Order: sequence, then structure tokens, then C-alpha cells
Amino acid sequence: MATQSADVAIVGAGILGIAHAYALARRGRSVVVFERSPQASGASVRNFGMLWPIGQPPGRMHQMALRSRQLWVEALDAARFPYFPTGSLHVVYREDEAAVAREFCEAAPKLGYQCEWLDAAGVMSRTHALRPEGLLGAIWSPTEITVDPRLVLAQFPLFLTENYGVQFCWNTVIHANDLSTFGAAIVCTGHDFETLYPEVFRGSGVTRCKLQMMRTRAQPEGWQLGPALAAGLTLRFYESFQICKTLPALKQRIAAETPEYDRWGIHVLVSQTTGGELTIGDSHEYGAAVDPFDRSEIDDLVLRYARGFLQAPQLEIAQHWHGVYAKHSNLPYLSVSPAPNVRVVTATGGSGMTLSFGLAEQTVSEMGF
Repeated sequence: MATQSADVAIVGAGILGIAHAYALARRGRSVVVFERSPQASGASVRNFGMLWPIGQPPGRMHQMALRSRQLWVEALDAARFPYFPTGSLHVVYREDEAAVAREFCEAAPKLGYQCEWLDAAGVMSRTHALRPEGLLGAIWSPTEITVDPRLVLAQFPLFLTENYGVQFCWNTVIHANDLSTFGAAIVCTGHDFETLYPEVFRGSGVTRCKLQMMRTRAQPEGWQLGPALAAGLTLRFYESFQICKTLPALKQRIAAETPEYDRWGIHVLVSQTTGGELTIGDSHEYGAAVDPFDRSEIDDLVLRYARGFLQAPQLEIAQHWHGVYAKHSNLPYLSVSPAPNVRVVTATGGSGMTLSFGLAEQTVSEMGF
């Protein structure tokens, strides 16, 4: 039973809950955050830590991602958390991949993206983590940032408590009746569709996505990945690249040559943690029921593809895990009000780190704070 006094209750201490608490606290509201676990342990700590505006479709969502990035930087600097503002490279080794990348670099700047095509020499001048053999070039974008999600989610609550007086109630399950004691509530419970307002989720078009990921041992001291890395498979994954007329041919070739990558929804990204490890993934399996058992064949496929472009001193895998996030069938996120002064915000579809602070700012503005 909730007994704490505050203007607003937030349920869930993942990145969406944290972002909403930050947005409200900066507006002078008193906030209490309820988390059913001893610490955040869901999708928010099981990802690459990538703030990835380049993946968002042009228009409103891309603008939200850019605003979110700005707010992230303000928060990271205020809290003195480490981060890598090193941008991203989408590297290509096949001619059909290069066609998509060049087309995107020609069209995207007119739509608000900062990016440019680099030839192989230009790419290698920005990173020493790529295999040069067969490299044709890359999309270079300076806007992407990498944080360490485990560190940020562990330390951000302390920052909010010490600087804004935000209360955190860990190991606390909240029910709808408890929320009625607060002036307003924001529910950010990720893929938990059963505990609060289950009627909202039934028939809403929201499902779950399971992804498998890995992390290497720490690289030698001083070795840096540089820009976060993506490759040809990623061009078929993010909505931003749907503007490219050359994309269907690339998708068809991948489906014909390597259908296993489509079967498991695999595209491969690489980021680096503040401890020097490389995070590598991932796969995408959709459905309300999540298989608790991971597939070694998926990890093998991811690593096989990663080794085709990635070179690093240490590629021994130290950790394997899976994460689960909520995804809407056709909306970029779910934001609904199941009761007066209550907002459910979830289903950011793997873009939670990227959109969190921008979406939180929009939510609290819509609620009149």
C-alpha cells in the first residue's frame, strides 16, 4: 500500500520512469517512484546504451529523439555520469548495402539528419575497430551517444534523490487503488501488462520482444571502439532507412542468402561500456509469451556476422543474456489514460533509451505540469 506523500507517483524505475521523474522534479513537483524489484533489472539495463536518433523515422519521432538527446546530455553532465559522444558508423561491405547508404546520405540531410557518406579511407580514419578488407564505406553520423545503462540506471536514482528530493520505494508492488491517493500518476512498467490496468493492454496491439545479447571481456586499457558500429543488416531494421528506394533489393538479397538472419530478426550493433567491454547483439523474437531459454545458435549467428566487420583485441564473450521490451504493432509508443490523472507510457519498441527524455517531456507537458 502506498503511504508516501508526493504530487506525482511514478511506477517503474526503468529509464522511462527515471526520465519522467527527472522531468517532473525539474518543474518543481514532488515525486515518488515505486519499483517492484530491488533495482531496475528489465530492458533498461539489458541494452546497448545507445542513444540512436539516426534510427528514428523522419519528422516528429526524429525531432523527439534529437530533443531527447539534448536533455540526456544536460542530465548526464549535471550528474557527472560518463558517456561517449562518439557518433555512429553504419559500415558496408556489399554493393547493395553501399547503394542504400549512399542514397540515405543524399536524402537524409534534407530531412533533418546529420550524416554523410565516407569512403573506406574516411571510415578507417575514424576507427581502428573495423576490418579493412572489402570495406566500401559507411554512413557517418555525429549525433549518436553511448552510455553505460547499468551504471546510469544504478546511479540516477541517487542523483534524483540528492538533488531533487525524489523518493524511491524499492521492492514495492503498487495497485491501481494505491495510485488514487496521489494527485497524478505515470505508469512506466515496460512489458509488465498484468499488474496495472491489464484492460488497457488487451487488444491494444502491444506485444513483447525478446532479444539476445552478449558482452566481451574488457579491452586492453586505452583501446577505444570509437563510434558505435552497425553494418548492412541494420539498414533493413530501422524505420529511418525506409526512405531508400534501393532498400527492397538489399532485403531480398539478405532473405535469399541468409534467411536465418530474418528468421531471428538479427541485426548487429556494437557499443562499448565505460569499463571497456564491447556489447554485441541482437535478435528479435515477438510474441506475448517469452521463451525463458536462450538459443546458442542465435548468439553464434550474431558473432559470426560481427566478426565479419569487427576487429578488437578481446572478443572472448564474458556474459550472455536476454532482454524483453514492449512494442506496439504500428505506433512508436503507447500513451493512454486509463483513469483520471493517470497516464500509462510504454511500448517504445527498443527505442526507450533514445526517446525516454523527449517522451517524458512531452508526457508531463500534456498532463499540465
